[in-house]
Amino acid sequence: MRMSRLFSQTLREAPADAEMPSHKLLVRAGFIRQLAAGIYTAMPLGKRALTKIENIMRAEMNAIGGQEITMPVVHPAEIWQETGRWYQIGSEMGRFKDKNDRDMVLGMTHEEVVADLTRKEIHSYRQLPVLIYQIQTKWRDDPRPRAGLIRVREFTMKDSYSLDADWKGLDKQYRAHYQAYFNIFHRCGIPVIAVKSDVGMMGGKMAHEYMYLTPYGEDTLLLCDACDYSANRQIATFQKQAAPAEEPQLLEKVATPECKTIAELAEFLGIPESKTAKAVFLIAEIPEGEESVQKFVFAVVRGDMELNETKLTNALKASELRPATEEEIIAVGAVPGYASPVGLPEKNDYLPVVTVVDELIPQSANLVAGANEAGYHLLNTNYGRDYKADIVTELTAARQGDGCPRCGEPLREVRGVEVGNIFKLGTRYSDAMGATFQDKDGKEKPVIMGSYGIGSGRLLASVAEEHHDEYGLIWPITVAPYQVHLVVLTGKKGGEETLQTAEQLYRDLRDAGVEVLYDDRVASPGVKFNDADLIGLPIRLTVSARALSQGGVEFKRRDQQERRLIPLDEIITAVKDEIATLHADIMAKVVEVPFVD
Repeated sequence: MRMSRLFSQTLREAPADAEMPSHKLLVRAGFIRQLAAGIYTAMPLGKRALTKIENIMRAEMNAIGGQEITMPVVHPAEIWQETGRWYQIGSEMGRFKDKNDRDMVLGMTHEEVVADLTRKEIHSYRQLPVLIYQIQTKWRDDPRPRAGLIRVREFTMKDSYSLDADWKGLDKQYRAHYQAYFNIFHRCGIPVIAVKSDVGMMGGKMAHEYMYLTPYGEDTLLLCDACDYSANRQIATFQKQAAPAEEPQLLEKVATPECKTIAELAEFLGIPESKTAKAVFLIAEIPEGEESVQKFVFAVVRGDMELNETKLTNALKASELRPATEEEIIAVGAVPGYASPVGLPEKNDYLPVVTVVDELIPQSANLVAGANEAGYHLLNTNYGRDYKADIVTELTAARQGDGCPRCGEPLREVRGVEVGNIFKLGTRYSDAMGATFQDKDGKEKPVIMGSYGIGSGRLLASVAEEHHDEYGLIWPITVAPYQVHLVVLTGKKGGEETLQTAEQLYRDLRDAGVEVLYDDRVASPGVKFNDADLIGLPIRLTVSARALSQGGVEFKRRDQQERRLIPLDEIITAVKDEIATLHADIMAKVVEVPFVD
């Protein structure tokens, strides 16, 4: 490809809202362009790189028996209603009506479509196991798109679905994906770890996320260096310090002026934060049959702990959760800054109230809690005597330094970007949609399913995040849109001869099967070299009168400072050898990874 004909241009400045280096560089290098919030066009360079990634995915899926299909982006609402997710998923689902006034869905994932295909195609155990996959556009109306391709609303995903007759078969396909996903990420040149995660809206029995560790990541992970425990903070557990046993004391109201936070309260009373009860107020959308009901949620954790909203969402089986406003808190009879479940009215004219407390609260005697009166708190509140909850469960978020749930050693907190996930769905969808098969004994049984996804755009952004320097991108050979960046410097002397040599070299490289981006533009050496560094192809060849007068072409790898002069008649061989070396270096990192249960 000639840069004079390339349908994109490099930019000197990054978008004002770009935070992550990958976002800045992918825009500046002309790989992507934004159409709207969370919606991007892949420009020619970006599309070539995405195709490289998707072909790696295809190779690894085919290697474990995958068959590629393409499923629709638009789904009839009926299949989502069969599984209940039409009612369980909130505003992130793209809903619309067709011209016949039928409810339709923009596919955010394809479990329902697969279950529908399964009930139509699979009838006997002899047809199982099956693994199908697709690389398809999806839509999720994320309220907070950010960081370029890391968090978008429209995206392309490789999603695969395993169909099995028994749980042993699911385990086998799940583990095959577990390794295949590591192979994909390592072939793309990024290091990842697998952590146990929340099953979320997918449901099922088990899930793992593949995390690329970066300070810019949105997910918080808890790792134990002593025993290899790893989990997303959404589900991470830890060894909690039980409160010392105490006899319940008499309830006492005390003045606590201007003490609206736990820190202020503990300092004013001269007590540790662990002797307080922290109230958090939220509004939940909770599916009840085919309706969605709003409820006011009164969540209570010990003052030295943090509420984990994912655990709370799962406990409530909520589709959405948001912070309550001060007006909403007042409407249920509580007082912002001084609230507790003690003395809360049983009924109000606003919303039904659900009280959820962490499992430590019943074990912690004589806690200080709000008096539901401005400027006052209650000493010695005790669960069971002074108030009760609708749900008692584990609600707290693990943090740096908390004890590992397995070995007790301190947990380490890191940030990461989720680049892939795998789920053991089990019979969640086959039960709901009647996707059954006849087993050896002639009995009807539900097909056991697994679901596995990788977003190609997010993976591209993560590769860019891992491989760049202050000058631009540094693509791994497996992902680079082109293998070689050929630069011609015509100068003032010998320009015609230099140009002819560069043109012939361009043709020779292409004839040899080398992918070449040829900078044939009329531009200064500085502009051409800066753009070459910004775009970040693995190998740069420079044809100039000076290099030719010295007997060759300048050869430079993007990830190295060294420049070499290679005779013109040896350059094709040198380039192909270097490409082979770069590929070998990548493939050396594709190793078997132990399964983390």
